[in-house]
Amino acid sequence: MKIETVKIFDTTLRDGEQCPGASLRHGEKLQIARQLERLGVDIIEAGFPVASPDDFRAVHAIAKAIKKSIVCGLCRAVSKDIEVTAEAIAPAKKQRIHTFIATSPLHLKYKLKMSEADVLARITETVGLARSLCADVEFSAEDASRSEMKFLMKAFKAAVLAGATTLNVPDTVGYSSPAEFGSFVSEIAKKFKRDAVISVHCHDDLGQAAANSLAAVQAGARQIECTINGLGERAGNTALEEVVMAIRTQKNIFTGLRTRINTKELARTSRLVSQLTGFPVPPNKAIVGSNAFAHESGIHQDGILKKRETYEIMRAEDIGLTQNKLVLGKHSGRNALSTRLKKLGYELTKDELASAFIRFKQLADQKKELFDEDLEAIINHNISTAAADWQVLAVSVTAGTKWKPSAEVQLTNPAGKKIMKKATGTGPVDAIYAAIDKAMRTPVKLLEFGMQSVTEGIDAQAIVTVKIETAEGKTYTGKAADTDIIVASAKSYIQALNTARVRMGK
Repeated sequence: MKIETVKIFDTTLRDGEQCPGASLRHGEKLQIARQLERLGVDIIEAGFPVASPDDFRAVHAIAKAIKKSIVCGLCRAVSKDIEVTAEAIAPAKKQRIHTFIATSPLHLKYKLKMSEADVLARITETVGLARSLCADVEFSAEDASRSEMKFLMKAFKAAVLAGATTLNVPDTVGYSSPAEFGSFVSEIAKKFKRDAVISVHCHDDLGQAAANSLAAVQAGARQIECTINGLGERAGNTALEEVVMAIRTQKNIFTGLRTRINTKELARTSRLVSQLTGFPVPPNKAIVGSNAFAHESGIHQDGILKKRETYEIMRAEDIGLTQNKLVLGKHSGRNALSTRLKKLGYELTKDELASAFIRFKQLADQKKELFDEDLEAIINHNISTAAADWQVLAVSVTAGTKWKPSAEVQLTNPAGKKIMKKATGTGPVDAIYAAIDKAMRTPVKLLEFGMQSVTEGIDAQAIVTVKIETAEGKTYTGKAADTDIIVASAKSYIQALNTARVRMGK
């Protein structure tokens, strides 16, 4: 039997980051990119280089770091965009330029204000330019699922003739249903599958992104564009973990098809993206949710004990979940920690390891047992802190039924100067944030505050996530882990403010 590969195109760092509040910093993007390469994704869409100098730098850094996956940059069908993207991805061993323009009547009339002839001419010009700069060019017809088939075929033909090697069919607003989208993609695949790889990019506005993507694969598509945890604009994108495990598990439906994904890295990748973006994974989320392999019903428990397959179609081990505990404690040395981190896939610099070891020792004094998740939290939240950031030195709070909540914080500013401030609030966290506001003098509004535990037990680390809004209406997320909820709250707020400062150029 001939085995065909369905390429996995991950756009967590581009479309996923467009999710309001999911803004990632330079170092965090690099962390995720390296993990995506370990996961085995075929193409990493690293960002939108022309969007900002910071986006350009991040894409350029990822292009330097990634060796196995194709590094892709997104750009409009505009000459300058394409040239900037080519420059950003230039260091990559494997490069792709991904350019797009809308093809639906709605977009042509109201957004582009262009005729069909103008759009076709633009496709020919810009795809040709992209091909002259890069051998691997993807063309996307934005809002393809609401485009007229006759014109869409002309657009794809123009792209192929100009040198496109992949044709992407986006369901940009998540309007399609599986039967409809499968039929739609089938017609395109019949005409162009010999000329280019047919790709799909589905959004989850009606909760059908994964189903639409899988229907497209059955219809001839051989690339799925997706994100970790389904992160993305509005209701999100196709969840990578869902389509990958569906293809792997439902072999009677996807006969002869496979992906190159190392599924044992799925759970860890999901945790990393959740922690760095500040978007918790719902417990009932398919594949990677905390309840995905949990059984409470007595009937289900009985069945599982007798034969796992009675109530599980996948093994938890297949996505990288394990019950193994990390046997490291306060007497463990730096070499033991380094060895364990390498087994978990972390390659740290000397300075990063030194910083992680300090935090590890602090945590080992507070906890009886340390788990892999504890180490991941240490690494994920330490690497993203830059020397030029404000940092928390000490936090003290007073609260209770008889006292007005008050807080005192000691911070260091980017110049290394220590600053101490006091404030009161409606609660201990509110008081801390009021004191930090006095010190940093960055006027923001707190939009969201959330907390989750890294592991079980009263001594578990807590991850606190906050979302803030600046006076300009921009939103930023901060997240931090600590066994002390108050300390984690202060660190997460500081991180959000630091990100806001970086993005605003302060």
